[in-house]
Amino acid sequence: MSKVQVPSKSQVPSKIQVPSKIQVSMQINGRAVDALVEPRLLLIHFLREQQNLTGPHIGCDTSHCGACTVDFNGKSVKSCTLFAVQANGADILTIEGMAAADGTLHALQEAFREMHGLQCGFCTPGMITRAYRLLKENPDPTEEEIRFGISGNLCRCTGYQNIIKAIRYAAATLAGKTYQEAAE
Repeated sequence: MSKVQVPSKSQVPSKIQVPSKIQVSMQINGRAVDALVEPRLLLIHFLREQQNLTGPHIGCDTSHCGACTVDFNGKSVKSCTLFAVQANGADILTIEGMAAADGTLHALQEAFREMHGLQCGFCTPGMITRAYRLLKENPDPTEEEIRFGISGNLCRCTGYQNIIKAIRYAAATLAGKTYQEAAE
C-alpha cells in the first residue's frame, strides 16, 4: 500500500490569482465585439448591460424559462447558463440581429405578429430565437415537433396554440409556400 504524499504548507500557494478581467472576442448579430469581462459575468448580463442588447430577458435565473435564449454557434442556448468568457470566439445571434438591415422583420418575427403568437411579449424574444434554430434544424416541423422543440421555453400567457401557428406560418413563408390553417 503506497502512502499519499501531502504537500507541506510551503508548497501550497496561499492564494490562487484569478485575473480581475479577461479579454473576450466574439461575433454578436454579425458584429465583431471585443471586451474585458469579469470571469464570473454571465452571458445574459454581458449582452444586456455591456452590449445594450435587451431582447434576451432575465426570467428565472435557473435556466428553466428560456426567456434568455440566444443562438450560440448554431445551437439554442440559455444565456443565463454561460459565463461571458465561455463565449470567447463564439458567433451569437439575439432577437435584435434577426431583422434585415433595412428593418424588414424576419419571417418568424412577422409570423408572431401576424398570428398573434404573443401577449405580454416577455417570452417572445427567447421563443422566436429558439424557433429560428428549430426551423434551421427542421424546416417543415409538425405540430408535435414544434411543441417538443420549444418545450424549454415557457410562456405564461398564451397557451402556445398561436405560437405554434406562428412557427408553422414562418416555416411556410421561409419555404415559399402559403400557410394554410387546418380546419377546426
